[in-house]
Amino acid sequence: MPPTRLGLALSFVLALPLAAQWQAPPAKELQQLLDDRLAHEASAGIVLGVLDHGVTRFCAAGRRGGEGSPPLDADTVFEIGSISKVFTTTLLAEMVARGEVALTDPVQQLLPKDVHVPARGERQITLLDLATASSGLPRLPELTPADPRDPYADYSAAKLYAWLGKYELPRDPGAQYEYSNLGMGLLGHALSLRLGKPYEQCVRERVLTPLGLRDTTITLSAEQQKRLAPPHGGDLEPSTNWTFDALAGAGAWRSTARDMLRWLAACLQPPAGKLGEAMRATFAVQHDTGTAGLSIALGWHVLQRGTQAIVWHNGATGGYHSFCGFVPATGACVVVLSDSATDIDDIGRHVLDAELPLRDLPVPRKTVAVGKDVLSRYAGRYEITPQFVLDVTVDGDRLFVQATGQARLRVYASSPTRFFYQAVAAEIEFTAAETGPAPKLVLFQDGREMPGRRLP
Repeated sequence: MPPTRLGLALSFVLALPLAAQWQAPPAKELQQLLDDRLAHEASAGIVLGVLDHGVTRFCAAGRRGGEGSPPLDADTVFEIGSISKVFTTTLLAEMVARGEVALTDPVQQLLPKDVHVPARGERQITLLDLATASSGLPRLPELTPADPRDPYADYSAAKLYAWLGKYELPRDPGAQYEYSNLGMGLLGHALSLRLGKPYEQCVRERVLTPLGLRDTTITLSAEQQKRLAPPHGGDLEPSTNWTFDALAGAGAWRSTARDMLRWLAACLQPPAGKLGEAMRATFAVQHDTGTAGLSIALGWHVLQRGTQAIVWHNGATGGYHSFCGFVPATGACVVVLSDSATDIDDIGRHVLDAELPLRDLPVPRKTVAVGKDVLSRYAGRYEITPQFVLDVTVDGDRLFVQATGQARLRVYASSPTRFFYQAVAAEIEFTAAETGPAPKLVLFQDGREMPGRRLP
């Protein structure tokens, strides 16, 4: 079982003077990085911010809309997806610092008495288990959204409670890391119940307002709505914004590059008092992840690079991708926000540590035309696992695939039965029946072949 104390000694020291050996790349080089992504159609738009020895700098590429619309800038609003998790865990740590909860408390104690949380024998899921993605809960529950383009919008507390009541844990809580949107959403929901206020209000009052983060929000004002970057899928097609109900703690927040750099600056030098104590506690490593050099603290991931550690989190929704990270030993802080679902994590990591490489940009591939009658036979839902289903849809002469809890992405035909993604390194091949719908498909990704049968 991982340690439960908040005050664990860190393997790095937050109060060190900013080391002189790190310096952000020149502005021209950072701008070229962003311009290259847009030139290769690897993003719709990106804003990058760095805090370099107390100096804040921003660069951006792309516009908020079509030609003639305002360019993206440091005050453009983006969905930040799973970066939301570190706000949830900071709320938890702040409540621990006040003595309102303990990390060892079973989450069962914070929920209505008629709600049943799965356990293994006498080992119950604790708040620490949820905050370190080691609860034994899967990445997602069974999502059957009314609108697949907004998969979390109607996942209510009632649905969450019903799902918890029938789920059986595959292993003891605390035994193993498994990234879980469900677990972090449950944590945020439970903390809001303990405080008797909506989750957004809890985080705003306890964390964001004291730090002056006025543009970090779930509910946008009319003025912030005007600054919201339009979402795009990984194929740069227009997408939709995501909304959250019971699982807001996993990914509902929106922010700007300017506000996120304020957040990282506060992480680097936390304020005095309970909030600062709580923020320091969230950086303390709690559990290994099974990946060499990568651990998890309270929500934050910690990548050990020699004698230095990168503290980071990323996020993705149906139309955005985000990264934020800092290096306590050097004072380096970087945020990257994109208004498309394409991966930009490598930019953030590379700016923090030049030895971490940039990914290869996509090379255009040849496509073949596939008739609408053939595409219509591929439409349907295919089960890879009970928790991971591919929803295949047709829009005109285009084929789209949406994995459970992920963005709807277009796939392109390299043959009448084989399709590839532009946004991720993956392909899908359908088994074509002589007549009627395709009975199955195979997902090819990361060297694996994952078959999926058509659901009725």
